[in-house]
Amino acid sequence: MKALAEGLYIKHFQYGLGVVTDSDSERTSIDFDLHGLKKFVTSIMVVEPAEGTPPKRSRAKRKKKIAVVAPVVVEAIPAPAAR
Repeated sequence: MKALAEGLYIKHFQYGLGVVTDSDSERTSIDFDLHGLKKFVTSIMVVEPAEGTPPKRSRAKRKKKIAVVAPVVVEAIPAPAAR
């Protein structure tokens, strides 16, 4: 089997609908709608073109940087001297 075009919307019997993200004569990566990224041996995988257009994919959200607060130094108050 030849490499598939990047961005092609396909259907797989087990994983459902997905978009080809990378493909060459040996390996093909497909990002499935429900199962995430999967890699296949191109020559033995069984897929068919899917109808429609792929859903919009949201970008991975960045983690917000948390501000580091300097520790507060509390001085010890000496105990009153015993009389």
